[in-house]
Amino acid sequence: MAAKDSSNSKKETASAGASKEGGEKPAQRKRLFGTDGIRGTANQFPITPDLVLRVGQAMGHILRSHPSRNKHPKVVIGKDTRLSGYMVENALTSGLNSMGVHVELLGPLPTPGIGFITRNMRADAGIVISASHNAFMDNGIKIFGADGYKIPDTMEREIEALVCDGDLNALLANSNEIGRSKRIADAEGRYVVYAKNSFPLEYTLDGMRIVLDCGNGAAYKVAPAIFGELGAETIVLGNAPNGFNINDKSGALYPAKVSEAVGQYRADVGISLDGDADRVVMVDEKGHIVNGDHILAICALHLKSIGKLSNNTVVATQMSNFGLEKIMTKNGIKVVRTDVGDKYVVEEMRRNGYCLGGEQSGHIIFLEHSTTGDGCIAALNVLAVMKSSGIKLSKLREQMEDVPQVLINTRVRRREELDKINGFNGLLRDVETRLAGEGRVFVRFSGTEPLVRVLVEGPDRKKISKYAEELASFLERELS
Repeated sequence: MAAKDSSNSKKETASAGASKEGGEKPAQRKRLFGTDGIRGTANQFPITPDLVLRVGQAMGHILRSHPSRNKHPKVVIGKDTRLSGYMVENALTSGLNSMGVHVELLGPLPTPGIGFITRNMRADAGIVISASHNAFMDNGIKIFGADGYKIPDTMEREIEALVCDGDLNALLANSNEIGRSKRIADAEGRYVVYAKNSFPLEYTLDGMRIVLDCGNGAAYKVAPAIFGELGAETIVLGNAPNGFNINDKSGALYPAKVSEAVGQYRADVGISLDGDADRVVMVDEKGHIVNGDHILAICALHLKSIGKLSNNTVVATQMSNFGLEKIMTKNGIKVVRTDVGDKYVVEEMRRNGYCLGGEQSGHIIFLEHSTTGDGCIAALNVLAVMKSSGIKLSKLREQMEDVPQVLINTRVRRREELDKINGFNGLLRDVETRLAGEGRVFVRFSGTEPLVRVLVEGPDRKKISKYAEELASFLERELS
């Protein structure tokens, strides 16, 4: 029987039509990199000290093999607040040093801060040790290139090949070329100034009361400083990390906590960041959730009104609500969709010169300011719209009306290209005809589980539930 889930999960995608790829084919060996770096449970594959050390060595060898503007290749490393960060940091550092790479340790800092400092300090690469919104027992590795953008898939595959098949001991640096490591004391201050520079100089946040939830994560020091130094009265939650409480019923995955506090403190706005602060979910003064789609809509409409929305286009993912597309189309703004993952959003933006993009989950990219999703900068841009327009967040939020979504996850025994399943295309076209342009369908296989995802959007929840069940039941029968 198909299992129904109408939640808006970050990890599942949806768009008009069906995925032509049919999901990822099983790899012959365990892959290291997923859609956003390497991630797993600490002390289990692939986040074990020996494998992480090899990742550092592989990366160090690649950097040493390419020309560097530095006398010795240099890598900066930052992390969030989870317990295993120390272990991963030390293993990566050892691996890089063994290949002759110098390492500069930044301590806890938001993911976008690492991207910024990588460029600012002229490093050859930057590494973020974080599992983003996951619980404390998980950890991960995200890698930025010298330009501050996440490394391409080709470099990820090169690292994988060296880690899984290479003889890294044969590539070690000579004894007199081993790299050095040092800690950078002022990384937090650098990021605070950088983030504040994204807020218009003619405005302050003086007189504004903000509830800020840092999720006991990487932004627990810098986020209160950013909003406080701009003049806001800030009520701070989730700013006492202990290694275990990152994302624990707080932050962007639990905005209800901020919603309650906004009412309690009669605040003007609530801001919830995730563990590495690359995403944000906001709350208006009435306690209503303002997710990434609403933030995109608010900022896109504002940028278009002042002539600063490049190509009158916003980039979203397959998961973004159809309501975003409707309000954008109504206002002459094109929506370009990509696969889920802010990395793919950024790639599309850079390829075609777009300035604004993001995900429903709260990864919002202002390419003028940041190379990746940045929760603090996204929130500052919404606050700037509020300041310039004099309109409360609840009214700005109402500009976009969400279209109901139904997501069904159906377990299957085998995978097959959807286009080749007899009768599926006909059923898909029939459902799309019944939606009559007022909704959309997206079907794809999970990349990690034996599941097919069926998402249907439309104005009538009862009808789209029926359509989703039809599609899911058909695929369950054909693929069992």
